[in-house]
Amino acid sequence: MAFTRFSSPIGEILLCAGAAGLQRVVLAAEQTPDPPGEVRDDEALKGARDQLLGYLAGRRRHFSVDLAPGGSDFQRQVWSALLRVPYGETRTYGQLARQLGREGAARAIGAASGANPLPLLIPCHRVVAADGLGGYSGGPDLKRRLLALEESSGAQA
Repeated sequence: MAFTRFSSPIGEILLCAGAAGLQRVVLAAEQTPDPPGEVRDDEALKGARDQLLGYLAGRRRHFSVDLAPGGSDFQRQVWSALLRVPYGETRTYGQLARQLGREGAARAIGAASGANPLPLLIPCHRVVAADGLGGYSGGPDLKRRLLALEESSGAQA
């Protein structure tokens, strides 16, 4: 297991990876201790770091890093659906529930989205409530900022 941490426009980010790929992204990681039992390896995670920084600078819309988030079967179904929400677009929790054939499961979709261990890479910030912004592990201000970044970058392309 390896990790790295680096400064970004949204604060310090911590990345943790295993042999199968990235397992965890921690936003605003300034107060997060280094993962016990893991080895810091900035070089091994340089590609993932560079891709995240490119995204945050508005230069990247897609990621090409291996993801290994773990989670339950249902959570992985939701996270897979999140990966299909296009850059610069949003879906409601209810829309994702219907897409997954789980009508009425908007709250469960929200819970799975909130448990996403790979924010930014699995774009849970693109899921909103039917009546507003909805939650986000990085907080509502960061969610607004990410959606605005994608909206402004999308208009330039």
